[in-house]
Amino acid sequence: MGLVTGIGMGAAGAAATWFNRRGDGPPPPTGTKPAAITALSTTTTTAQATTTTTATITTTTPVAAVVIPVICRDAWGAQPSTGDYVEHQVTRITIHHTARLLEANSAAPARLRQHQEYHQGLGWPDLAYHYVVDAAGNVYEGRPVTAKGDTATEYDPAGHLLVCCEGNFDEQEIPQHQYDALVRVLAWACAEFGIDPRAITGHRDHAATSCPGKALYRTLAAGALEAAVGGYAAEKFQLESLCGEPGRAAVGDIEAGKLNTGNQSPASDV
Repeated sequence: MGLVTGIGMGAAGAAATWFNRRGDGPPPPTGTKPAAITALSTTTTTAQATTTTTATITTTTPVAAVVIPVICRDAWGAQPSTGDYVEHQVTRITIHHTARLLEANSAAPARLRQHQEYHQGLGWPDLAYHYVVDAAGNVYEGRPVTAKGDTATEYDPAGHLLVCCEGNFDEQEIPQHQYDALVRVLAWACAEFGIDPRAITGHRDHAATSCPGKALYRTLAAGALEAAVGGYAAEKFQLESLCGEPGRAAVGDIEAGKLNTGNQSPASDV
């Protein structure tokens, strides 16, 4: 799958560089502020008068990108697609949950493999979603963004970027790191596909379902998620693919509990 590549992160530990909106990590880089540089004054003397001219030069510093590490399909153990994808163009974003309680985040990669197996057993070519975010804020690559997602409900997901959070948010609150990572993925997607944050929806907005769960949907209904995503409008985001050995090492660390030490308390702004 073609991802937007960004700043290189050659070690598995790069996957743990999570940026937290509320105090557990450094804030995202600030936007660019022009710096005014005043040149030296020049003086010209003639027989009639003396004229002084001052030139002002404005420079800008390139905005540093906020990197979102994404664990590649090969790294989390995805199986090849079992059929052809239906191509589409992303015009909107819809949030899902897996509706399965995740008690230990070390099980997240295995759970993702189970989801893919179940979805392919339904006759779908692949995992239904384009991106999945686990409880610690790790982001996983699903099917290509150019491929239409799948659903067992009655809405047509053509044009929808499907972003799924691991967990059952009818029974649990969304952890802070998971919420923070979700916000950043959504902010990247809004910029990448030209989508207004007000157009972000939940699965239940399109079908008879409780998905993405009452706790996560509350962030949509209250406008908190829209505001959080809109707060990043001036930022630049890039997806960093963790593939091959670095990606497998990152997954190994997740399964060993080494990348699961993030803020697991309920999100404080939802």
